Amino acid sequence: MTPGSVVETVEPAYWSHRGPAPRMDASHRHDDLEINLVLEGRLDYRFGGTPISVHAGEIALFWGWTAHQLIGEPTELGEFRWVHIPLAEVLAWGLPDHDLGAMLLNRPVIVPTSAAGRDVESMLGSWQQDFADDGAELIANLEAQALVRRLLRHARAQVDLRPCGEHGTAEAMHRVVDMVRFVVGHFREPVTVTDVAAAAHLHPHYAMTVFRQDVGTTIVEYLTRCRVAEAQRLLATTTMTTSEVAHAAGFGSQSSFYAHFTRAFGAAPGAYRSFHRRREPVLG
Repeated sequence: MTPGSVVETVEPAYWSHRGPAPRMDASHRHDDLEINLVLEGRLDYRFGGTPISVHAGEIALFWGWTAHQLIGEPTELGEFRWVHIPLAEVLAWGLPDHDLGAMLLNRPVIVPTSAAGRDVESMLGSWQQDFADDGAELIANLEAQALVRRLLRHARAQVDLRPCGEHGTAEAMHRVVDMVRFVVGHFREPVTVTDVAAAAHLHPHYAMTVFRQDVGTTIVEYLTRCRVAEAQRLLATTTMTTSEVAHAAGFGSQSSFYAHFTRAFGAAPGAYRSFHRRREPVLG
């Protein structure tokens, strides 16, 4: 297999760690809500296929199932805190649909740590011990829920988090999560809207309606976004030909690949690869 084309899957689990940024030789994914707190320095990610930076004094939230990788050379100068909370637990919090939908998009929500309104590092540090103690895990879970709600509320006041699903039910949101999971796990295959709807046991027309309400985009657009992000990642991290990238990312034809990729980035795949490799050192 071509180096860089592998995405490692990590089992969901409660986890908290503080330290410098580790070296990541491959992208990985995990079915958790991930929280990144940057105390010093900067975290540079490839998130899906998009370079994203989280700076000192910022905190990022995202669903870890979108393939992500730290890029650039690791340094001892930075100091960071990582937290994982299984998505199954997050779904039980009963978050507003538009907030949960914002976290299921294939990009992180980034806000200043001041939005937490407290010493967030001290709180996240206590979770490291709480997660190891069955009796204290609930305390960390409740604090995590309050923190996430507070951060998303701040983000919603700053940017449009697409509050389209105000009238959705908890059951509908769970079905949307099932569909998002299916798309993320199968976008490399010739998937149809009917396939996605079936994964949530919904009629295709109803599936399209609730998906758009709660994720803010159509099933087809989300499927295409996942494929474009994967193609972007493969172009930046492998030596695969553009036709191999198109096939590996799930596009049914070269013409479809070129059209969607060029529309997303304003450049053909080959030109994107040449420009990207002149600018960014990549691990692995």
